[in-house]
Formats: sequence, structure tokens, C-alpha cells
Amino acid sequence: METVFLGIMIPFIGTTLGAACVFFMKEKLSEGVTKALSGFAAGVMVAASVWSLLIPAMEMSVEHGMGKLSFAPAVVGFLLGIAFLLLLDHVIPHLHVNLDEAEGPKVSLAKSTMLILAVTLHNIPEGMAVGVVFAGMLAESETITLMGAFALSIGIAIQNFPEGAIISMPVCASGAGKKKAFLYGMLSGVVEPVGAIITIALSRFLIPVIPYLLSFAAGAMVYVVVEELIPECAMGKHSNIGTIGFALGFAVMMAMDVALG
Repeated sequence: METVFLGIMIPFIGTTLGAACVFFMKEKLSEGVTKALSGFAAGVMVAASVWSLLIPAMEMSVEHGMGKLSFAPAVVGFLLGIAFLLLLDHVIPHLHVNLDEAEGPKVSLAKSTMLILAVTLHNIPEGMAVGVVFAGMLAESETITLMGAFALSIGIAIQNFPEGAIISMPVCASGAGKKKAFLYGMLSGVVEPVGAIITIALSRFLIPVIPYLLSFAAGAMVYVVVEELIPECAMGKHSNIGTIGFALGFAVMMAMDVALG
């Protein structure tokens, strides 16, 4: 269980390290860097959704004897994940992650609070994804290995790094101070290990629906990519930087998942 605990804490560590950037970097990142980071995070999340979530969901459905209908849980779960994040986007007021608007000395504390809510909201499916994968591993599924579960955790930690900076730097610019900004950035990632632990704790009741939960997490993550990260990359000039970042992130996560899985 110590290994599992380490695995579910890795994404939180990524967020914390990103938030710590407020101590070492300027309050405002360049447009090119923000596009590259957003693109890289998007690539990691899409690759993780495919190789770590959707494909294992279909393989587990085959194990459960669904045969040619093994795609059904993946499709249903994926669409439910999209619908769930769409509902949250409408029910919970939050600020879409836009670094160009979020940074600078004129940022209000209220706007920074909305930014924290936005990133925290989007960490929910990521924590759930890690929890479901480790739950599948603990259930001794042939399609999910310990190293494969760690690959997903590391991939999410990589894309969490810029998210931590996205929060801490604007909060610092609003006048909150570096220590408080770091704390806010770090706390935005707490929802991930909490969600993972709850999912694992309920895993014995969820084993029959793990394929649906894996694909649900994939749908939620893809929603975040399409709704938040890709528009961030495409805005303004030099959108090709975001595209290059996406390609690199996708390639890194794909290689990690195949090599470690």
C-alpha cells in the first residue's frame, strides 16, 4: 500500500513543484512559454486518456466477456465524462484559464480566486483517473500493471507542473505574497490524492464498472484539453509553439505508457 500511496501522491508533487516556481521566476511568463506549457500539458492528457484509460477500459471489457461489444463501456463512460465536466462548467462559476488575462500587477484577488477554482475543478478527473487505474491494478487486472499506473501518475504530474505555476504567479501578482501564493497553488492539487484515495477505498464495490470509470476519466480529461488548453495555445500569435508543445507532450506520455506499461 505504501507504493500505491506514493503513486497517488505523485501528481500532487507535480502541482507543488509548479507552485514553487513563484519563488524563483518572474511574476509573468512569456507568451511563448505559456503556449508551450499549455500545449505540452494538452498532449500529455490526450495520450494518457488513450493509452492509460480508454485502451485499458476496452481490454478490461474483453476480460469481462463482452467480446465485440467491448467498446461500449468506453464509449458510454467517455461521453458521460464529457457531459459531467460540461455540467460542472455551467453549474459552478469559474474563470477559464487564460494566462494573458490572469497575469500582471492589476490582477484582482477575486479573479485569482476564480482561477484557483478553475484549476481545482479540472484536477477532479485527473485524481479520479489515478485512483481508478490503481484500483484496477489492485484488482489484479491483466491490462493494468503497477508500472503502467505509475506512468499515468507521472504523466499527470508533468502536466500539473505548469498548472501550479498558473495559480501561484497570478496570486502573487495580486499582492498576496509569495508564501501565500505558493500555498494556494499547492492546495489546488489536494483534490487529486483525495479523489484517488476515495476511489481506491470504494474499488471493491466498483470493480464491475471500472471500464466505465476509466473512460469517464478520459472523457473528463479530454474535455479540459478541448475547452481550456487548446484555446489557450491557439490565441494570439505563434500558435505553432503550442502545437509543437502538444506533439512533444503526446510523444513523451505515449512513450512512457508503452515503455512502463
